[in-house]
Amino acid sequence: MTRFTFDLSMSLDGYVAGPEPSQKEPLGKDGESLHEWAFSAMSWRKAHGLEGGEAGADAEVMQEHIDSLGAVVMGRKMYSGGEGGWEDDPNPRGWWGDEPPFHVPVFVLTHHAREPLEMEGGTTFTFVTDGIEAAAEQARAAAAGDRSVHVAGGADAIQQFLRAGLIDEFQVHVAPVFLGGGRRLFDALGDPPPAIELDRVVASPAVTHLRYRVAA
Repeated sequence: MTRFTFDLSMSLDGYVAGPEPSQKEPLGKDGESLHEWAFSAMSWRKAHGLEGGEAGADAEVMQEHIDSLGAVVMGRKMYSGGEGGWEDDPNPRGWWGDEPPFHVPVFVLTHHAREPLEMEGGTTFTFVTDGIEAAAEQARAAAAGDRSVHVAGGADAIQQFLRAGLIDEFQVHVAPVFLGGGRRLFDALGDPPPAIELDRVVASPAVTHLRYRVAA
């Protein structure tokens, strides 16, 4: 059965992006510091066409995530950082160049229709204009076998999926940094918020990986 998940890095003070995001710094001021553990992991680097990197617990957690992907859902801001009509978007083909690292179908939540965009390496971006339920249905149909649908972000898209009761499991990678401001992940979760159960803790010097199940 297809499961819906998300997997995000977060600061100790609860932010998944820093303040003042921009096209130059889409994760906000100091936001990239949340992901240093991933940038150095061998499995992350391999998925992005890079050599080298470190083995160990962090690389294993990242590889597990990569192997589980069947389809991805993301918001417009995560896709390109733009808004409004596509003719004015600064990154109409996304942040990742001609060969994005997903290698599975990706469904982008947007208010502005456009034709699907097929990229190298097996990634096709489909632009969904009729809400998260429609995106979830299309992603579920596209996910192969028992692989998961990953809600990649940003925080607003994840919050919408949580409020709708569509998330089965999630993982938060808590980095030992304080951002002091920015975008929080666990705001606006509904009343009452989802009930969760801790499923696993994996710790390394660089990050603590916390996996939770969402209670039925």
